Amino acid sequence: MEQLIPIASKLQDVLGALGQSTTLNMPQIVVVGGQSSGKSSVLEGIVGRSFLPRGHGIVTRRPLVLQLYNTSATPPMDTDEDERLEEEKKVGINSSNDKTKESENIDTGDSGSANMDEWGEFLHLPGKRFHSFALIRSEITRDTERLVGTNKGINSKPIHLKIYSPRVLSLTLVDLPGIAKVAIGDQPPDIEDQIQNMCLEYISNPNAIILAVTSANTDLANSDALKLAQSVDPYRERTVGVLTKLDLMDPGTDASDMIHNKVIPLRRGYVGIVNRGQRDVDADLSIREGLRKEEHFFRTHPVYSRDRSLLAKCGTNNMAKSLNNILMHHIRECLPELKNRITNMMADVQSELDALGAPTDDTSGSTALGGHLLALLSKFTTNFASMIDGRGGHGAVTTHASSSNATGTNELYGGARISYIFNDVFTYSLMTVGAFDGLTDAEIRTTISNANGTRPALFVPEISFDILVRRQISRLEQPGLQCVDLVYEELQRMASQCEPTELTRFPKLRDRMVETVSGLLRRCVGPTHLMVGNLVKIELAYINTSHPDFIGGSRAVAHLMDKVGKDERTGGMSAPSSSENEDEIEGVGASSNKQNGAVGATPLSSSSRNDYCRGDEENRAIAPTSTIDESGGGGIMNLLFGGNRNYTTNPNNSANTNGFRSPSRRNVAADVPPSIVQLPQVPHAMRHSDVPPTDRERVETEIIKSLIESYFSIVRKNFIDMVPKTIMYFLVNHVRDAMQNELVSELYRDAEVPTLMKEAEDIAQRRKTCIEMKELLMKALEIVNEVRDFNTFK
Repeated sequence: MEQLIPIASKLQDVLGALGQSTTLNMPQIVVVGGQSSGKSSVLEGIVGRSFLPRGHGIVTRRPLVLQLYNTSATPPMDTDEDERLEEEKKVGINSSNDKTKESENIDTGDSGSANMDEWGEFLHLPGKRFHSFALIRSEITRDTERLVGTNKGINSKPIHLKIYSPRVLSLTLVDLPGIAKVAIGDQPPDIEDQIQNMCLEYISNPNAIILAVTSANTDLANSDALKLAQSVDPYRERTVGVLTKLDLMDPGTDASDMIHNKVIPLRRGYVGIVNRGQRDVDADLSIREGLRKEEHFFRTHPVYSRDRSLLAKCGTNNMAKSLNNILMHHIRECLPELKNRITNMMADVQSELDALGAPTDDTSGSTALGGHLLALLSKFTTNFASMIDGRGGHGAVTTHASSSNATGTNELYGGARISYIFNDVFTYSLMTVGAFDGLTDAEIRTTISNANGTRPALFVPEISFDILVRRQISRLEQPGLQCVDLVYEELQRMASQCEPTELTRFPKLRDRMVETVSGLLRRCVGPTHLMVGNLVKIELAYINTSHPDFIGGSRAVAHLMDKVGKDERTGGMSAPSSSENEDEIEGVGASSNKQNGAVGATPLSSSSRNDYCRGDEENRAIAPTSTIDESGGGGIMNLLFGGNRNYTTNPNNSANTNGFRSPSRRNVAADVPPSIVQLPQVPHAMRHSDVPPTDRERVETEIIKSLIESYFSIVRKNFIDMVPKTIMYFLVNHVRDAMQNELVSELYRDAEVPTLMKEAEDIAQRRKTCIEMKELLMKALEIVNEVRDFNTFK
């Protein structure tokens, strides 16, 4: 069981070299506390030697990872301490007089010094032993100043120190800067936040035991260390309280209630200790002498000495044993998880190493390089085809395995994205396109009138349907071209995702491959655009009114008649829509009777002159443009209105037509005819929007709209079906089938193979780093597997 801590310490060394100690959350004891709370004295008491820098303000400015190794199963009970102290003083004096002699005093193991059973080693100085603890203190100060300077700034990069001694218990501790509230001197203004963030970085590790150091002569409720520990350990399950300076409490008071866990209870309890005072430090009182004074204090104290359970929780030696026991059990709980994480890290490193492959320098000649090139091209082509067809799924991509696995379950991937574009983007968008989007009834009326020419047609002019339906069909071309562009972008995206991980080794090959694939895609996009445009042109080339799904003229009229019948029964279309329309129709009928059915009568006729004399001026101005000839006895209009509507107007109602158009343009007496008839000025742009539609125009508009809607739906359905097929044939399938040949013909050339297969400059370094990491992780796994040699669950 006691071997667990050395195993964890060796594992921490290995992971420290990898820079992964924080990631793996190694079990360790983290010491936190306010300035002057006695943190340094606690650590020095555990080690039994004075080795930490001392001074005013912030002295510990970098985390110190302290690993204690017991070099003897049965440490000697007594040693020549005075001889050691004398030597340490001499070394300390020499080092303060001449810094250049410090490095010369570092013993590598060959020295015959009397202090050979205790030494320290720094991770940043491998292989060098410090047999003088004064030199250890100097090295801590020197390495701190090397990184953060001589001011009072701090840095989170740790110093790793191992101490080997027969007088210590195996422990791993982390000493952090003391918590400060106010910046003094040349300290940074945010020194409190910096220290707190550094402490949180270490104590947030769920596998860390928090050693919260608090002065016993202060109120425990005001402890900065306990408050900081509670922020990451709210249930106080991994916090150990350390009460220092018990000898400085007011006479008549003691810390028995706090040590008995009655004030602020902690799951792991409290330990009380007595540190060396400042006078002892100034007098150079040794640590071991201070420990003897501490033991004497507790054994002679009137409260602590009477309670054996209380006495067992007091003293530095008892604290070290308690921490050793806590850390051993904690390591036992954490090792299985650490082993799993190390195994996963090894798998990741091995995967990256496989991706980097063997150095190309080791391959034999251009033949081997060419074979490797063909293998990469083949793998890329296979990945691309698998993504399109869905055979390989998200596993086809090997560039980012973890992200690909997440992508394959959370979102569409590869060919499924192209299918989404066809069905959910293109089809849905075209189904929302209406047959009359951008087309108003006024435009339809104008088109019909333009198609009639100089005289109204007996039937709805077919040329108006042809013009309008072609205009609406042309609007389908742009969505089709946009669909091609969307699929083109998806293919580019897929090509970038299909790159094998090994391709990162060869940047020139990757660049040429991307260039070749992009060129192939661009060459295929042109014909695809052209074909989609031709689909629209094909529809425009011949308007097939004989299509079996087309409603046709007869059915359109039949539907309209049904609608008219329904409107008549409900007072709809057969009734005048407004008084103005009624007046207009009556005016037209009166004009027709007066002209005896002759279309195009002029205002100069005798009847018009008589009407004009009667003041019915506006009726003649309107009559030539709105008269409907029903004398033919046939045609769609007669079919709709013949026998159903009488356009003959009662002469008594002719005066009502004055309200249709204002006669204010003529300022003549009603009973005096003008000598010369003046026609109104013809507008530059003639539009129907100024005059409400007649019933005939409404009928013609409804028939045209019915025909346009029917034929547009047919064309839209065909277009929705043909565009995806065109894109798949001319773009997707062609690129997939031609990819292999295109890459081989463009890239596999004997003269270019050595250049393309040249590795990037950082690949060799990455491969070297991966090999080193793999070796270190294997070593770490071997260290963890040492636990099998004994039963950790006893």
